[in-house]
Parts: sequence; structure tokens; C-alpha cells
Amino acid sequence: METETDQSGTTRRGHRTPSRPRHPRPSVAGVLGEFLITLGIVALLYVAWQFWIGDMIYGAQARNDGEALSERWVQQYVTPNADPTTSPRPAAGTPAPVEPPLLEQPADAETFANIRIPRFGADYVFEVAGGTSRARTLDTVRVGHYPGSEMPGQVGNFALAGHRTTFGAPFNRLAELQVGDAIVIETPNGWYTYRFRNHQYVVPTQVDILLDVPQKPDVPAGGRHLTMTSCSPIGSLAERIVGYSIFESYTPRSEGEPASLSPPTS
Repeated sequence: METETDQSGTTRRGHRTPSRPRHPRPSVAGVLGEFLITLGIVALLYVAWQFWIGDMIYGAQARNDGEALSERWVQQYVTPNADPTTSPRPAAGTPAPVEPPLLEQPADAETFANIRIPRFGADYVFEVAGGTSRARTLDTVRVGHYPGSEMPGQVGNFALAGHRTTFGAPFNRLAELQVGDAIVIETPNGWYTYRFRNHQYVVPTQVDILLDVPQKPDVPAGGRHLTMTSCSPIGSLAERIVGYSIFESYTPRSEGEPASLSPPTS
């Protein structure tokens, strides 16, 4: 503010218009920096979704779908008429020493079983469907059955594939299986129990793991194998982790759930 005096001696005050504050123009480097920070945040959110949040949501969906399927089988099951000429059945929960029924090969993407692995928790359950297409089977939060491999309980190799990350990651903990752990395949009429034996790491092109006797093309089929495959290391397609199991028993639904569904003690 300024003051001035007129001829009569009267003092007058004048006003100076305040200048507007100057805002610096954003530089190219500043804009680029903000863009990279935003891009980094988006990338972190994507990784979090892919490896944690998404798997939690998809895993919950898989549990709901698997349990709903199991409940439908319970409701639809019709107990066979008892045959008085047969020997007494074992107590409920005891694997029945019977020949597993032959299942038909599923159509592509057709759900035909549940897989349960007590080592991974009492609530672990995923549907099993025909084929290993990502779009039609694996990315729909299910485990895939290799076309042409045997069906549960049959002589030869029952081979499965599943994601280790994303879409529920059914085989995320495949490396944690211990010798003797139960892998139980539930179908409309009963449960097929396999016992885990060992792991192996192979390159993706090593397809002899799917033979009737894995990696032994000159050995005729005789045992009943289960082969589970997934990507390794986690988040990479460089290798495959393979889990091998041997068939133990078949339990008809009329006998009740097998003891193999109990959680491991160690």
C-alpha cells in the first residue's frame, strides 16, 4: 500500500494490485516420474491379485463348488440292494477290499470327480474335469485329467494337472506332500485312495511321466499310479514338478467316508 499527499496537505492512500502467484510448469521428467509411480502401483496390485487375493477368492469358490458337488452325490446316491450270499461288510470308515468300478473317460471340460488332500487341510477340495485346456478346464478353477490317461483306480497311470499359482492354485503346495500322505479322489459312487511316494522335477517336454508306468516305456502296466503335475518354480514355466502316488483302496459310498480323509498326525 502506498500513501501520497495532495496540495491541501491531505494524505491519501492508494492500492497496488497484488501480483498473481506463479505456478511452475510441470516438467517432462516430473510427469514421467508420476506416470512410472502410478504404473508401479498398478503392477503391485496386479501381482497381489494374481498371487494372493485372486487365489483366495478362487479358492473359496472351488471349495463351495466341490462341497456342493459332493452333497449332490450324497443326495443322488442309491444304496445297492444287499446280497445275503456275500460276506459281511467292513465297519464304516474302513477301506473295502473290492475292485474299483471302471469309470468312463470324461468329455473335455466335463467334471467327474473331486480331489481331496488332507495334508492341505480338511476344507481342501477341487473339482476334477476332463482335459488340460487352460481356457476350458484349468482356468475355471478345476484340476484337469490328461486325455488318454487311465481313470481312478485302474491299472496304469491316472494323470492330473493343476495350477500352482492363479485360479485357486490347486497344486500350490504340491512340494509339501510327504511320503504316505493320502490323495483321495471322490466320485458319485465312492472314494479312491492313493498314497504319495515321491517328487520329481522335469522339463516341460518330458512327457514320459504320463506313461502307464511313468518314465518306463518298456515296462508293461501292472500297478495303479497317480501322477500330478504343475509348473515349477512357482511363477515360472521353466520346469514341471511331478508328484507320484500309488493306489491303496476303493471305498464304496455305502461304506461311508474312508479313514484316509482324516488329517495327518505329523
